[in-house]
Amino acid sequence: MKQDERHWTGVAEQWIAWARAPGHDAFWAYRKGLVDFIGKGSGRALEVGCGEGRVSRELKALGYHVTATDAVAAMVEAAREAKSADDYRVAGVGDLPFEDGSFDLVMAYNVLMDVQDVPAAAREIRRVLKPGGTLFVSLVHPFRDRGRFAGREADAPFVIDGSYYGREYFEGEEQRDGLTMQFAGWSQPLEDYMAAFEAAGLAITALREPTPDTADTDQLRQWSRIPLFLWLKARILARGRNGRLTPVR
Repeated sequence: MKQDERHWTGVAEQWIAWARAPGHDAFWAYRKGLVDFIGKGSGRALEVGCGEGRVSRELKALGYHVTATDAVAAMVEAAREAKSADDYRVAGVGDLPFEDGSFDLVMAYNVLMDVQDVPAAAREIRRVLKPGGTLFVSLVHPFRDRGRFAGREADAPFVIDGSYYGREYFEGEEQRDGLTMQFAGWSQPLEDYMAAFEAAGLAITALREPTPDTADTDQLRQWSRIPLFLWLKARILARGRNGRLTPVR
């Protein structure tokens, strides 16, 4: 079992409770903006690293026929119990059990930070994406990931103690409202993600650095100053008759 899979297998119960507590974490403060960015659609959608299924449920509500996958069986079972999708598979993002070009949309919501081999994941996502399909990616913003606010006040300075560059493994624990969550993954600059997408033949077609839907706490007001998330849309590149690479429409 890979390092990332071992970690999330060990904390699956923690994450299911954490993610399902209404309004508990940052997802809920950005939910409307995320749904608007995805937009209504149809066709087959795949969520990789689905967790307990909350993003799959949003995709289903938007009109997609959704397949939810995760490397952790307990996560997939939780998604199934919540009727989050139309189909379910236990599978890591680097080894997806689907034919080439199977999906109109692939969603990777806050999962690539947890993947040990991002270039391999990008290649596998590109393989199962239909020509003309769309990849949606959400990341904890690489800049935000390398820094911290010096205090809890809304106007507290944002500080980077080390370097923005380089790839680092991180572990951390958060406690809030009686719940505990142990996080772990890899922190790396935006350039590393872009290099992985480029090498896989994917081109960025849209980028957002969202602010919270509402900012009624000091923490949300901090996130209104420095982006917490980075959202991307990407498409497969194809070489035209003139030799230029352009996103497939």
